[in-house]
Amino acid sequence: MTLTADAFPAHRADAPGRPATGGVRLRDPRLDFFRGIAMFIIFIAHVPGNRFTGWIPARFGFSDATEIFVFASGMASAIAFGTVFDRAGWRLGTVRVGFRVWQVYWAHIGLFLACATFLTALDQTGAFDKVYIGTLNLWKFFRDDPGPLLVGLMTLTYVPNYFDILPMYLVILAMIPVIMGLARIHPGMAGIAVICVWALAQGRAWSWGGINLPAEPWSDRRWFFNPFGWQLAFFTGFAFMRGWLPAPPVRAWLVLLAALIVVANLPLSDVGIREFGQSWARTWRADNGLLVSKSDFGILRYVHFLALAYLAWVAAGPGGRALSSAGMPRVWRRVVAIVSKVGQQSLAVFLFSMFWARVTGLGLDIAGRSAPTTVMANALGFVLIVAVAYVVAWIKGQPWRRPRAG
Repeated sequence: MTLTADAFPAHRADAPGRPATGGVRLRDPRLDFFRGIAMFIIFIAHVPGNRFTGWIPARFGFSDATEIFVFASGMASAIAFGTVFDRAGWRLGTVRVGFRVWQVYWAHIGLFLACATFLTALDQTGAFDKVYIGTLNLWKFFRDDPGPLLVGLMTLTYVPNYFDILPMYLVILAMIPVIMGLARIHPGMAGIAVICVWALAQGRAWSWGGINLPAEPWSDRRWFFNPFGWQLAFFTGFAFMRGWLPAPPVRAWLVLLAALIVVANLPLSDVGIREFGQSWARTWRADNGLLVSKSDFGILRYVHFLALAYLAWVAAGPGGRALSSAGMPRVWRRVVAIVSKVGQQSLAVFLFSMFWARVTGLGLDIAGRSAPTTVMANALGFVLIVAVAYVVAWIKGQPWRRPRAG
């Protein structure tokens, strides 16, 4: 993810502003670093029976790594695609977004086929008591009539839960030309459209269902990640980077307010209910589930994420300098560099981690889920994620174009 040198207004060096069309291209350490953290968390969350899953940040509040990924992707898209709209116009900007949608679509299909093939191969060995296609609820795809479901897979009308993040993302990407077109009239119109679409996605809170997309042809189940709800997080990041929303000021009272929101979430969080067993909190979650809905992106998830994002933004310092300043220990700077590299290659890392999570689950089935084996399995996954990020970055650098030494 890149920034131009004049992407931030000169009078406020840390305020997200409209990306310029020229200038020296620089990395933004904040987006890469926090998106990299999200990639590690996503891997942990998708390993079956992972002991670590009970202690990821999502268990301490309403929002989780998905918000980080979607919000940061919105900011990155404002730079990657917004600059094209500015330089080449709306039509070519739409073509550029369409090409990215095409890439994400085939990444989704490839991920499904890779995971489904792996699980099927395990079942065909006959060496396991568990039926592995059942771990992702793929019974109907393999044991009933696969023809209609193959059509559903290609048309995104069959979206199994494990494979629902990329479809959500590509639908949101497809909304960018519409939002950019409205912003040409006035950025406020783009904001109103985003809020209205989000409100329509919250229809379950008003007992009429809301807008969403069908997830399977044999039932009324809809996409778990409702793109029309989650686009609010994406376009919030997009708007900050485009300069449609001003950067929040660093004020002590705002820091205190954000911290209070985060702390107030703790009794209502999974950890709070699990460890302290407050019956009132469990009842409140049951009665107000739509306010914290992960599927439709409930409003309290949004508030909790904005509070966390503000605290992280303040902690990172102007331009993210606090992350890797010369005054920080060398080990910390190295960790930041590694995590940021993972964030820079988020799509490739995401695809690998989702597949490797199933491999890791198989390994834990065989070796057992003791504390040592779980630690080793997660550590191996982290190492491979980092390796994938560096290899993909090396390939993208087109080393074959460089002259050979000597």
